Amino acid sequence: MKILVTGHAGFIGFHTAQQLLRRGDAVVGLDVVNDYYDPTLKEARLQELQRTADQTGSAYHSIRANLADRAAVEQCFAQHRFDRVIHLAAQAGVRYSLENPHAYVESNLIGFTHIIEACRHANTPHLTYASTSSVYGANTQMPFSEHMATVHPLQFYAATKRANELMAHSYSHLFRLPTTGLRFFTVYGPWGRPDMALFQFTKNILEGKPIQVFNNGNHSRDFTYVDDIVEGVIRASDQIATPNPAWDSKNPDPATSNAPWRLFNIGNNSPVNLIEYINAIEQVLGKQAIKELLPLQPGDVPDTYADASRLQQAVGYKPATPVTQGVAAFIDWYREYYKA
Repeated sequence: MKILVTGHAGFIGFHTAQQLLRRGDAVVGLDVVNDYYDPTLKEARLQELQRTADQTGSAYHSIRANLADRAAVEQCFAQHRFDRVIHLAAQAGVRYSLENPHAYVESNLIGFTHIIEACRHANTPHLTYASTSSVYGANTQMPFSEHMATVHPLQFYAATKRANELMAHSYSHLFRLPTTGLRFFTVYGPWGRPDMALFQFTKNILEGKPIQVFNNGNHSRDFTYVDDIVEGVIRASDQIATPNPAWDSKNPDPATSNAPWRLFNIGNNSPVNLIEYINAIEQVLGKQAIKELLPLQPGDVPDTYADASRLQQAVGYKPATPVTQGVAAFIDWYREYYKA
């Protein structure tokens, strides 16, 4: 298939594009390659994708453009006919959304509109897009299920991602565009983002600097290894969304619809306490962390825990990489990449 992967210079987008190339798909990547974090890491990912394409003989084309540039998105779809679109480009980060909400409007709302509108006019067979566990917001019933209402986001980032889910439903209803939204739970692994906890903890511990441990380390996260995420993304993309024939308008299920629209959690289904996560890092590094214990940050959710059973039932896959194994793989990459 020919597949558009937006955000292919980003963490999850890079791994997704690489896996598609390895299985023989033609990949077109679209990314603005901005400076939200170190652009040299993004450039290195793009070079790695080109190497993968050269090794596998798979077709690969990289486009540098801003999703908020409507003409650029339309030109991309005019030049290529896609069998699938996997939309992973977004302005990420919870705390940054408190400082610069306009970046989230441009990327997550305007950019998403341009992609879904282009898919509509191109009659794209299936659009799969990234959402987030942050949409569960003020919910405290565990584990988080797609059947829960998600109407109390705790930060603007989560609000824009929830908006994407609703925007997708309107297009699936009006234009019968099949769409699948994937709620990612704390993704980590090699080539990860420098603003994420595992990256910062590893860097600071190696350099002998303190690490900031929010909520005094008492919160838990459903840490999910990136290879698990990617397999779920690709399997969900391969299987085109269809209407739920049992959907009841008098008792509407928030996860499905009478339109070709659906939502899935992708999480490890095994939350880990933050202190345990730090312990795993310390064990691999062979070095103790200097911990600076701090209160919960504004917008942070105390705990996340994914019910991933719907994904398993739909596509026959459930993430299962243990945190100890995933952390070790990240640290191996970090040491090699940064010569640490």
